[in-house]
Amino acid sequence: MKIHEPAISCFEVQSACRSKQLYLTSLLFLVFEEHMKMNSTPKSQTFVSIQRRRQNLSPSLSLLLATATMATFTHQTPQTHFLSKLPLRPKPRAISARVKMSLQESAPSLAVVGVTGAVGQEFLSVLTDRDFPYSSVKMLASKRSAGKRVAFDGREYTVEELTAESFDGVDIALFSAGGSISKEFGPAAAERGTIVVDNSSAFRMVEGVPLVIPEVNPEAMKGIKVGNGKGALIANPNCSTIICLMAVTPLHRHAKVKRMVVSTYQAASGAGAAAMEELVQQTREVLAGRPPTCNIFGQQYAFNLFSHNAPITENGYNEEEVKLVKETRKIWNDTEVKVTATCIRVPVMRAHAESVNLQFENPLDENTARELLKKAPGVYIIDDRSSNTFPTPLDVSNKDDVAVGRIRRDVSQDGNYGLEIFICGDQIRKGAALNAVQIAEMLL
Repeated sequence: MKIHEPAISCFEVQSACRSKQLYLTSLLFLVFEEHMKMNSTPKSQTFVSIQRRRQNLSPSLSLLLATATMATFTHQTPQTHFLSKLPLRPKPRAISARVKMSLQESAPSLAVVGVTGAVGQEFLSVLTDRDFPYSSVKMLASKRSAGKRVAFDGREYTVEELTAESFDGVDIALFSAGGSISKEFGPAAAERGTIVVDNSSAFRMVEGVPLVIPEVNPEAMKGIKVGNGKGALIANPNCSTIICLMAVTPLHRHAKVKRMVVSTYQAASGAGAAAMEELVQQTREVLAGRPPTCNIFGQQYAFNLFSHNAPITENGYNEEEVKLVKETRKIWNDTEVKVTATCIRVPVMRAHAESVNLQFENPLDENTARELLKKAPGVYIIDDRSSNTFPTPLDVSNKDDVAVGRIRRDVSQDGNYGLEIFICGDQIRKGAALNAVQIAEMLL
């Protein structure tokens, strides 16, 4: 009987690695690869293939690999990247009351636009996790994706081609299909009485369209509700803006931010599912000594980082940086606040990190800042100086809350008028799908 072998052998990986830790990580990549191919390979054969790779490991590493292998083959989870499932450190607290999901006539009718994409799939996951009530749901995507089957809440649905008529009878539509699709179909849906929550940049800076983070500026949605017979457009902010302002806003309310300097370290998920897949592919290729496949960014992504791939504007800022500046001012309703940003793409799967320097009008010491952040909804602290333990992307991957740490006084400023903080948040979750679903909950 022929045992399935992956495209890269464990011995090739071993020769490419300089440490046991990296070697083990590479083996775990192989565990994941085998698991993803189980549909075409009997589980018993796949398990034997993994077991053969344990013979060159020390007893401790062999045990760890065995544990990971058993977890992979005995626990079925949604198809998210396996590195996002690694054990996390502090467990964030739940922050929102949840309503009981039930398929009932009195609940709103839903549509998910771009359902086959990374954020579209996360929409479904968040709706299920938060027990969002609904009476019906339409799965909408491009003509190319029409006819595919997607699972939601224990049922299978057929993806329909997106048209203007798709929104007849729909109360709430969650959009994540790109700006051009939103511009074409968002207003058409609103004209039919649908409240559109759009994840693209199409309407964020349009006057009269609320740009909302529920924990920050829920008042911007005043008067927009399901059942009033009126459609509307509501914009989801950019992922970097959401993650940043979740942590900074509690401090801003207390001491008023005069100037904010942000450096972002942004994950592959921000560029979509194809970028996430290419990061995994490039990692295998580089470890095997082969040239990496560079279809998404045009340059090597694995074991590298580079300036964010958004287009550069005339003043030298890229569009991602401009979004953070303009969106912060709109959400805070403060055109005077000074914001500057530098956005970097890093080889992380699905969670962004941000270094933020703050200058305040009023004094704010670091101990008071910690107390404010402890009480802030959707935020938790990882800030242990003695063990050098602070937020990481893995801590927040597949999590709702934003983690903040490295809370310290800015020694370049006099007194307690400046702080430095470090923030991590899941780009697909709070940076996109969760925020949109939270907005939808406020419409009920």
